Amino acid sequence: MNNEKNVPSYTGILRSHALTIPAAAYQASGIQVFGRRIKSLAFSTDVAMIKNINADAVLAVYPFTPQAVISHAIISVSDVPVFVGVGGGLTSGDRCVRMAQDVERQGGIGVVVNAPIPPDVIRQIKQHIELPVVTTVVSACQNFEEQVAAGTDILNVAAAKGTAALVRLLRARYPSIPIIATGGPSDETILETIAAGANAVTYTPPTNGELFSLKMQQYRETLDRRNT
Repeated sequence: MNNEKNVPSYTGILRSHALTIPAAAYQASGIQVFGRRIKSLAFSTDVAMIKNINADAVLAVYPFTPQAVISHAIISVSDVPVFVGVGGGLTSGDRCVRMAQDVERQGGIGVVVNAPIPPDVIRQIKQHIELPVVTTVVSACQNFEEQVAAGTDILNVAAAKGTAALVRLLRARYPSIPIIATGGPSDETILETIAAGANAVTYTPPTNGELFSLKMQQYRETLDRRNT
């Protein structure tokens, strides 16, 4: 007996070129957040990308001072839940807490804090919002034990080539805590990250410039064929 599910699909014509998450990401167990199961997250703040990718959620973190107008724009455009960066490095303390409150008011599903965030700021955020606090972990040398004790709900592992090893270490130490992790460039690296203990995987889509370059090349080749 064939137990595979038949999953009907519709893509249309104009949206058939939308970006898709690598299939390997869906081998992850997923994380339930407010009743929604999340296995894949698009790591992007580009609203055009966010509107045209099939990820379960968006991880909107950027290397500038967090601003409410940016998070509002991303949340208002996205068809899926958005985890929003609220600081934790240069931006910390009361400003970080206020940003977290803004994200909750705007409809975000969670707040993401940077690796250097002091544990006390995590405690303050937890006192003011109900959303999960996602703490980014970049190294085994980080004080993540204090950050978890302060109220971290989900760990977000971003350690480049060392991601799978760091996920494995964290999973051994925290068997139950949800872990999001960067999946890397291939199905093999994604599956390695999942096998190490990640519950959900982040995927970085190609840049707008890269996609446009491919599209322009296709247009040129089409015109060349017509003129030969």
